[in-house]
Amino acid sequence: MFKKNSILIISGILAVVSCFIVPPDEGYAGYINFRVLAILMSLMLVVAMLLRIGTFDYLTDRLLGKLTTSRSVALLLTVLSFAMAMFLTNDVTLVTLVPFAIAVMKNFDDRKGLMFTLILMTVAANLGSMLTPIGNPQNLYLYTQYNMELLPFIRLMLPYSALSLALLIASVFMLCGNRKSGERETSDAPAPRKDMLILCIVLFAVCVLAVAGVIHWILMFAVVITAAAILDRKSFKYVDYALLLTFVFFFVLIGNIGRIPVVYDTLSKVVGMSPVLTSVLSSQVISNVPAAMLLSAFTSDGEALVIGTNLGGLGTLIASMASLITYKFYSVMPSKKNAGISYLPAFTVVNIIFLALLLVLWGLLR
Repeated sequence: MFKKNSILIISGILAVVSCFIVPPDEGYAGYINFRVLAILMSLMLVVAMLLRIGTFDYLTDRLLGKLTTSRSVALLLTVLSFAMAMFLTNDVTLVTLVPFAIAVMKNFDDRKGLMFTLILMTVAANLGSMLTPIGNPQNLYLYTQYNMELLPFIRLMLPYSALSLALLIASVFMLCGNRKSGERETSDAPAPRKDMLILCIVLFAVCVLAVAGVIHWILMFAVVITAAAILDRKSFKYVDYALLLTFVFFFVLIGNIGRIPVVYDTLSKVVGMSPVLTSVLSSQVISNVPAAMLLSAFTSDGEALVIGTNLGGLGTLIASMASLITYKFYSVMPSKKNAGISYLPAFTVVNIIFLALLLVLWGLLR
């Protein structure tokens, strides 16, 4: 229970404690950013509907159907993780693709190759998601919190995304073997219903328009909620309500911290020395979503937090909570003797190398 919802429980306790320091009053009304919560929940619902009609199973199965070498499969899965995460978030991408990757790679009987494929897919999802405001929760929060615009946001992160994709492709060729396999058994995933697929695409476009500020978020929320309630009520079961509640707790905590002068002034000075590096280091301990929300209370440099928390998703296993998804899938697989290097050391080394190279780029772009 605690391990699964540790951030939710800790943020809840801290929020309650802060309420004793700053007693509830009329100021609390301005704490919660309902726009962030509405857009995040709407995106979760649309993605859940896409998953439930088998969209990604069908597409992935078709893309992988004709590949016969382990390296070509690893390359496609890595690039696919990178691209999907820009629009579906890093965690949804990994939940969708990792089980499929395990099933496909088993055909090559290469445990080491599978391990590095999953590691690179995880890195790809974490880095691909940084290019767009809807790629991950911290981007959506920071984009809204600092009133950013869509194209400047993409331009800000484009150099890091471009280098990340080049590094990922090179890493596949360096770390993943090139074993050949016989005819692969396909899952023959059925094509999604066209009417539902078109509807989901329209609803997704509505969410993007709300993110870009073209339509009001209340209208978007009403349209998505109504469509899901009428056409696919079960999609509500797939919403990560724990994440939404965690956001609420952090909104209360951040609002109260901002009203404690001594704490606010001290932390503002610390963060002000280097918001990017502070974000990277904080993410290693508390993960990048809480780091983004906490540090936003102490700096006006939203761009630095976007860069820092996205790069900060690399490093430790908990730097990005999405990384735990892949680890959980891999850890329950039957172990093999003489399988070589274990997952955690390999994951950490790969992440640190990527983080170091991207920080060098940040230093050059400064």
